[in-house]
Amino acid sequence: MKQLALRIAGFGFRREATVGSLGQALDQLVEHYGAIDKLAAARSMLPLVEKLGQLRHIEVIAVSDAELTKVTTLTHSTQSMQARGTGSVAEAVALLAAGHNAKLVGSRIISADRQATAALALAEGNR
Repeated sequence: MKQLALRIAGFGFRREATVGSLGQALDQLVEHYGAIDKLAAARSMLPLVEKLGQLRHIEVIAVSDAELTKVTTLTHSTQSMQARGTGSVAEAVALLAAGHNAKLVGSRIISADRQATAALALAEGNR
């Protein structure tokens, strides 16, 4: 079977974010890059992303909050660095969920209400 890249969307967001905020960010990713195979979030941020996954019928992957600081991201947000120890939670989560040799397709996108970010990583795997 041919190996195809799995498309994993990682999320970061503020406490004020809603499922609508995340959904709007996801819609932007889909518009720019096409279908998404899985969603991902840090464990401490999981419930809201799980809600989105249920609404969109997309599997959700949880990653360790402690691992976020070990990931090099394209974006270097001062606020994200202070809050979570990484330049972009969305980018770090996407890369962690996508696994070894994952690649970001670009820097994070920001929801229209500026409450959520999303990033897309590609991972090798069977679809």
